[in-house]
Amino acid sequence: MALSREKVLDAALRLAGEHGLAGLSMRKLAADVGVEAMSLYNHVANKGDLLDGLTARVFESVPLPGPGPWDERLRALTQGLYTAFSRHPVVVRALATDAANPRSAGALKFIDAMFSALLDAGLDERGAARGYRSLIGLVFGAVLTETVGLSGVPDPSDLERAEPVVAWFQRSVTADGLPSLHRALPSLLDGDCLQDFEAQLDLVIGGLRASAG
Repeated sequence: MALSREKVLDAALRLAGEHGLAGLSMRKLAADVGVEAMSLYNHVANKGDLLDGLTARVFESVPLPGPGPWDERLRALTQGLYTAFSRHPVVVRALATDAANPRSAGALKFIDAMFSALLDAGLDERGAARGYRSLIGLVFGAVLTETVGLSGVPDPSDLERAEPVVAWFQRSVTADGLPSLHRALPSLLDGDCLQDFEAQLDLVIGGLRASAG
């Protein structure tokens, strides 16, 4: 089967998810797709183009909604991006550190659809830009919290510590010394990331509606 840019990017996305960005090399990618490393340069210009391309693939995977109320379209797009990034959290880390940018026509169509919904809400251009950044920041933060934060999921790095981070929090946060955090800690550790994200999205969309009104 002939190699294509899409196949190269999809393989790179999978390898990055398995080994992290630091573990993604042209040599490993070439071995994975069964070609010599130099053959990859028929499809990607360099490592930067590779990272940009696999990031764009994630944006392109989000379905674009049809006509409908602005808030329903905005919710569908934001939830779709959260779902896509949750499958590929390594892409969020690449974007957050400016190691990659989604440079493709398909990715731009997603961003355009976001702005279309925001402008249809009645926001001006500056308000739409602010709303877009708020929603993207919400998605990034939710995915990073789910994958590296206090989600109750064991952190592999805890294997190198005498005490896991969750156990340290439970021991250190006392009712006498930190009463508010102590009261909220069980809910903080037990939170459902998807439910938290949907509640936060409700708050942002409600704020956008109020700003436009």
